[in-house]
Amino acid sequence: MSIVESRSISKPPYYDGKNYAEWEKSMMIYIQSVDFKLWLVIKNGPKVPKKTIDGKECEKSEDEYNDEDMKMMEQEAKAKHILCCALNPFDLKRVSSCKTAKEMWDKVENITERVISLKDLFLFLLPPSYQRKLKAHESFLKAVSGVQDQAEAAPNTSNAEISEETNVDLEKGVSNLCVSIEKLALEGNWQEAKGMIEKEKKLINAPITTGEFRLLHIAAAANQIEFVKQLLKMLNNSDLELTDINGHTAFCFAAAAGNIKIVDLMLERNDKLLTIRDHKNYTPIQNAALLGRCKMAWHLYDQSVNCFEEKDWKLLFFTCIEAGIYDLALKMVRDRNALAFARDPKEKTALHVLSKNQTSMDSCCHDPEHDDYSSMINPDVRKPVVFQLVKFLWTTILDKYQNSKDDLKEIRNKPSKLIFDAAKLGNFEFLSELVSGYPNLIWDVDSENRTILHFAVMHRHSSFFDLVNKIQQIKGTIGKYKDKQGNTILHLAAKLVPQGQLEWVSGAAFQMHLELLWFEKVKQIMLPAQIKLRNSEELTAQELFSKEHNKLREDGEDWMKKTAESSMLISTVIATGVFTAATSLPGGTNDDTGKPNYLSETSFLVFTISDALALTSSSTAILIFLSILVSRYRESDFHKSLPLKLIIGWITLFISIASMMVAFSSAFFIIYYHGLIWVSSSIAILSSIPILLYICLQYSLFSVIINPSYYWRKIAVSGKNIFRVNKK
Repeated sequence: MSIVESRSISKPPYYDGKNYAEWEKSMMIYIQSVDFKLWLVIKNGPKVPKKTIDGKECEKSEDEYNDEDMKMMEQEAKAKHILCCALNPFDLKRVSSCKTAKEMWDKVENITERVISLKDLFLFLLPPSYQRKLKAHESFLKAVSGVQDQAEAAPNTSNAEISEETNVDLEKGVSNLCVSIEKLALEGNWQEAKGMIEKEKKLINAPITTGEFRLLHIAAAANQIEFVKQLLKMLNNSDLELTDINGHTAFCFAAAAGNIKIVDLMLERNDKLLTIRDHKNYTPIQNAALLGRCKMAWHLYDQSVNCFEEKDWKLLFFTCIEAGIYDLALKMVRDRNALAFARDPKEKTALHVLSKNQTSMDSCCHDPEHDDYSSMINPDVRKPVVFQLVKFLWTTILDKYQNSKDDLKEIRNKPSKLIFDAAKLGNFEFLSELVSGYPNLIWDVDSENRTILHFAVMHRHSSFFDLVNKIQQIKGTIGKYKDKQGNTILHLAAKLVPQGQLEWVSGAAFQMHLELLWFEKVKQIMLPAQIKLRNSEELTAQELFSKEHNKLREDGEDWMKKTAESSMLISTVIATGVFTAATSLPGGTNDDTGKPNYLSETSFLVFTISDALALTSSSTAILIFLSILVSRYRESDFHKSLPLKLIIGWITLFISIASMMVAFSSAFFIIYYHGLIWVSSSIAILSSIPILLYICLQYSLFSVIINPSYYWRKIAVSGKNIFRVNKK
C-alpha cells in the first residue's frame, strides 16, 4: 500500500487496492483527527432530513433544508469527499454509485478482497490504438465479464456462495484461498500458488471468481507464460476445456490477450480448443479478431478454417474489416470469393462497411505475402492493403455481374448507395477504385438527382472535386444537373459549410475568404448561361451565397475591424518610440561640432538604418490598417482586397517590430560596449525573442492568406488521378 506516498496531515492515506486492513486503520485515524463527527457519519450513516406528510415520514428535498439540515448534509459531503480523495481510480469508479459515505466505506470493504474484473484486465492489455475503438470490442468485453455487474449489485456475496451456485463444494477456508491464489496468478507467482494448490487440490481447476474463472483463465489472460507452463503440467487435457460462466475457455482468453506462446502451449496439449465455442457461438479466433489481435488472428487462421461453418467465415471476415485487419480479410476473400457478396446483420456488404471507413487506412499488421504486391494507385505510390481489398472486392463483383446491371445495381445500392456514403466522407481512394473499374458511376444520381460530384461540393471535399474536374467530359455537362429543389452544383457551393469545417481556419474574415474561394472554384466549371440559373426559390447561386453568408460577412467585418484597430495601435506605439529614439541619439553629440560621438562606429550605422526602417514600416502599417477600417466590406472585398491588405499590414508590422528590436540592441551596444560587452550581447540575444514569438504565432495565419491554395493543399490529395494506374 502506498501510504508513504501520501503521508501528510493534509492528505488522506491513499488506497492502492492492496493491504486493506492497514489502510482502514490509517484512514480511520486520519478522519477522526480531521473531525470526529465525520467518522461517526461514515460509521453510522447520515441523519437524512425528513418531514411528515399525512402521518408518514419522507425525505426532504434540498430546497426544503433548514440550517440544521444543511449542516448535517455538509458533514456527509465532507466525509464522501475524503473517501473519494483516498481511493484509487479503479475502486473510486466502483463506489461512485453509492449515495452515502457509509455505503462507500462498506463497499470498499466488500470489494477489496476481489481482484480486478477480466473486463478491466483486457482493457489494460489492449494496445492504445484499440482502446480508442472500445465500441468494437464491447460485445466481447461484456462476454468475459458478464456476471461482474451482478457481483457489484450483491457485494455481500461470498466466494463460498458463488462456488455453491456453480456446484463446487468449497469450504470457507478454501474460499479465502481463492482470493489469494487469484492475485498470485495475476502476478505470476507460481511458487506460492503451487504451495496453495498442494494444500487444497480443488483450487487447480475449480471456479475461484464471480465469473467462474479458473486459475488457468486468469493466468492466461494476465500473460503469465511461466505460470501457465507450470500449471499445465498439473492439469489433464480435459481441464483445458473447462469454461467460465459465458462459455470461454482459458485458450479463448489467451487468444484474446494476444499471447501466442500461451496459445501454442495449450494447443500442444489439446487441439480441440480451437473449436470450442462460447455461449454466443464464437470461436477463439473470432474473439481474438474482435479485440484487434491481428497477429493472433493470423496465427490461428490456417488451423481454424477447417472447422469453420458458413456463418463463421462471414463473422470473421466482417470482424477483421471492423478491427482493421485488412490483410487477413483480403486473404479470406481470396480463399472464398463468396465473401465479396456476403452481408452482415445490417445487410451491408464489405464494400458498404469500407465506404464509411474514417479510421486509419493501413492494416494493423501485414502479411508477408502482400509486401511485394505490385498494384499501385499512382506511379511510385504504394497502395495500402485496404485498397487492395477494395479493388479485389469490386473486381470480383464486376466479374460476376458484368452482364447483369440489375444485380450490380442492387449490390451497390442496398441497403444504401455506397458511392454516396463514401462521397459524403471524402473517401477518395475508395471511390477511385470503384470509378476506375466502372467509370459510369460518375453519372449515378441519388434520390435527389445528385451525383458524387454534387456531394463533393456540398461537403467541401476539394480533392475529389479537383480530380473529377480533370475529366473533360464532365465540364459543362455536370452543370446542367439539378436536384429536386432546382439547385445546380453552383447553388450547392453557395450554401454555408457546416461550422465544424469553418473552424479549420480561425477568424470569420478568413472563413468568408475561403468560402468565396470555394464558390469561385466551382464557378469555373460552369458555363456562363448556367451561372445565372435559378432554383425553386427563384434564387441564383450568387443570391443564395449572399443570403447564406450574410451573418458570416458581418462577423468577418467585426473581426477585421477589431484586428485592424489593435494592429494599428501597436504600429502607432512603435512609430512613436522609434521617432523619439531618432531625435535622442545614443552616445550623445559633440558639443563643438554637433556630430554624433559614435558616427564612425558600425553599430551606430546599424542603429540609424534599423531605426529609419522601423519608422517607415510602422507608418506604412498605420496607413494600411486605416484603409481596412474605412473599407466598405462587400462580399467581393473578402475575396482578395481585405486579406491582401491585412497580410501586407502584418508584414510591415513585423518588419517594424524586427527593426525596432535591432535598433534597440544596437543602441545598447553603443552605450555599454566599453567595459560591459556582456550586457550588450545579452540584450541582443533577448531582443530576438519577440521576433521569433511573432513568427511562431502568426505563421499559420500567414500561410492561409498569403497562399490561398494552402487551403486546398490541406484537404486535397495532390497529384492523383481519379483513374488508377497499375504497374506490374
